[in-house]
Amino acid sequence: MNRLLPRALMAPAVAVLVLWMLAPLLMTIYFSFVNYNLMQPGERTFNGLANFEYFITDPDFWPAVWNTLMLIGSVIAITVVLGVALALLVNEPFPGRGIVRVLLISPFFVMPTVNALLWKHMMMNPIYGILADVWRTFGAEPIDWLTDLPLFSVIVMVAWQWLPFACLIFITSLQSLDREQMEAARMDGATAVQRFGYLTLPHLARPMAVVIMIEMIFLLSVFAEIAITTAGGPGNESTNLTYMIFKQSLMNFDVGVASAGALFAVVLANIVAAFLIRIIGKNLD
Repeated sequence: MNRLLPRALMAPAVAVLVLWMLAPLLMTIYFSFVNYNLMQPGERTFNGLANFEYFITDPDFWPAVWNTLMLIGSVIAITVVLGVALALLVNEPFPGRGIVRVLLISPFFVMPTVNALLWKHMMMNPIYGILADVWRTFGAEPIDWLTDLPLFSVIVMVAWQWLPFACLIFITSLQSLDREQMEAARMDGATAVQRFGYLTLPHLARPMAVVIMIEMIFLLSVFAEIAITTAGGPGNESTNLTYMIFKQSLMNFDVGVASAGALFAVVLANIVAAFLIRIIGKNLD
């Protein structure tokens, strides 16, 4: 009886959570196996794996997969490297360090839509953007970033927003670094590079693993920055899997193919998550 009562009290919450998670997934699985277009809502014929075949054979599929991997890898590399560098800089005492830390993490609280609008109009506009003014100052021709370098532009936007998250994790970790050990290494003649390589970097291994896992899971669903700035173009140069699914569902009105693409993205996210959990598990042992 003592064990039954807590489980009975938790049962409604667990049931609601399971329904909340399973209902959309089951509907997505159902629609992925039927021919369902919003322009013909009354027709729902079973077509097996045709939706999956159509999605995978779409000319935009492999470019979207490549762009997704490039986006994830580049953003993670930028945020980890710059995050560690900035964390080391602001970890040392200096006047106004508290204000600098607050300003440093503030971009993480900017909504993705606002982030995209800021970079599109304030920074990267080839006519009145800040980067265009910098280029003109040095006598160079301004770059039309979103047209000439669309994927790189999206990477910069997303990295700018996720850099504070990585930096905050690394700053928190550096607070627990053994100062006496660092001082002993310095007195023994260890250089700054040696102290970083043998003491600081191993201490940051676990936070790095956590940052990589969290960022990779969330970066699989980057959408707002692409939709607002490049719309997946020019052509398919900045289309990722999330935006490709959006085009199938809301532009082509093909719910079946979009659902098949969503399941593919779910499978990909689970594979990546399982792979990362294994790596992080070994790192945390």
